[in-house]
Amino acid sequence: MSLSEVPPTGQIAAVIPCYRVRAHILDVIERIGPEVTAIYVVDDCCPEQTGAFVREASRDSRVRVIMRTVNGGVGAATLSGYRQALADGMTVIVKIDGDGQMDPALLPIFVRPILEGRADYTKGNRFFNLDDVRTMPTIRLFGNAVLSFMTKLSTGYWTLFDPTNGYTAIHANVLRQLPLNSISTRYFFESDMLFRLGILRACVLDIPMTAIYAEEQSNLRIRAVLFGFLKGHLRNLVKRIVYSYFVRDFSIASVELVVGLLLLGFGTIFGFSHWWYNAHHDVVTTSGTVMLSALPVILGLQIFLSFLGFDIAAVPQTAIHRLLDSTIRSGTKAHADVSKLPAGSGKR
Repeated sequence: MSLSEVPPTGQIAAVIPCYRVRAHILDVIERIGPEVTAIYVVDDCCPEQTGAFVREASRDSRVRVIMRTVNGGVGAATLSGYRQALADGMTVIVKIDGDGQMDPALLPIFVRPILEGRADYTKGNRFFNLDDVRTMPTIRLFGNAVLSFMTKLSTGYWTLFDPTNGYTAIHANVLRQLPLNSISTRYFFESDMLFRLGILRACVLDIPMTAIYAEEQSNLRIRAVLFGFLKGHLRNLVKRIVYSYFVRDFSIASVELVVGLLLLGFGTIFGFSHWWYNAHHDVVTTSGTVMLSALPVILGLQIFLSFLGFDIAAVPQTAIHRLLDSTIRSGTKAHADVSKLPAGSGKR
């Protein structure tokens, strides 16, 4: 797809969080095409003073440097860029890393589904092309598979893969609906964004891409963030289930979840307790006891799988940013109409 194929509707912004990327940042900026209206370079208190370097060296009039006084992580830097882009009236906001691993030439491919109304949020997927997958280390493949499954559970986006991919694009109308002050600001940022989008029922689309690996080094340390990822996904899973199936809606799937878990729990606890007691007292377990334990487990598992099938089928498929745009416009018009009423004209 050529850059000129991007539909000329809406202003596109690029947000580039920067931390130890001084050697790559200018090349990334230079490769961003003319379809982008504004480029926000966010210096996350970088020890290499990347922001000051860009101010001095870049001649691109679209570049605006945002300096953070405290290092808050990739999420905090991205959110700073998001807020400024919203304030400047941007329509679609793309987040791209400054280390050169993400090809800016792919930016139109990320933006097009949003401008065409087919998605609210797009993200990269480095595991789509089998040739690329074959070149990846086994530990990377295994780790991403585990993280992807955890993300599917906690966000409800069962069709997505590569959840930690930071090459993303989002429509401003959807971004305005997200609780920006509550989103995780460190390495859990991308996964937490998906959770928030899932609660909003936004349509998310994977974009196949190839990462560019050179001499740059990741600041991510698996052991340091593993517990945080597990805790974050568990918290989001519980919040998603409670909100989606018991607060915002209550359906047959809600009943299946409760009944399935109760039967599974009863059968497991009942069977284990009797096995433990009989084993320590040398008592033969009767067939009735076995059946009373096995039957709830089997029924509970079947009912829970039925709930899981409902949850997988409920992945959002329709973009909501145009609906949000209509709602915002209607609300603004209504507010304007009310403001024109003479004093004391309201109904009593």
